[in-house]
Amino acid sequence: MSSLRLDLPASLRHELKEPLGPIYTDTDDLLGAATEPIVAVGDIVTYHLLNADYTPAVAFVDERTKRAEVDTEVRETVTADYFDHRRTVENPPGTITEALLDALVDGLADDGSTLIVVDGEEDLAALAATLAVPPGASVVYGQPDEGMVLVTADDAARERCRDLLAGMDGPTDEALAMLSAT
Repeated sequence: MSSLRLDLPASLRHELKEPLGPIYTDTDDLLGAATEPIVAVGDIVTYHLLNADYTPAVAFVDERTKRAEVDTEVRETVTADYFDHRRTVENPPGTITEALLDALVDGLADDGSTLIVVDGEEDLAALAATLAVPPGASVVYGQPDEGMVLVTADDAARERCRDLLAGMDGPTDEALAMLSAT
């Protein structure tokens, strides 16, 4: 297995502050606007979806929020037995690793739902997920202190994510090929 790894250069960090879609503060409103399958990125987002009795197709958690550990209730909820499958991957902060991409692609292909526990940081998984989900599907991630961002995997969102990934350091063509194979 190769060691594909994309690193986020400092020059792209400011571009990631702009949300990829509308921000929701009400989980039911978000779920009403979302289209399946839904990929959740982040502990707090996953927690809110599970508390609304919705289990995402794939969820990425790292037991952290805003660089601090999540509280016990959030950790216990997101790691409870809501998911059919569970994988653990290493993915350092500011990166997208092959292990994360493999887990995402496999999780979308699996029957049932998949929880991906990330040792490191899952923040950039939303970019990859927007390219990996079927056209029109949804990716939800947290916007710190604002709410949950709902990304619909349409042409515009996919193009923006493709451009952001292409600007990262590393074998971007190989990563994009992995994601377009789904």
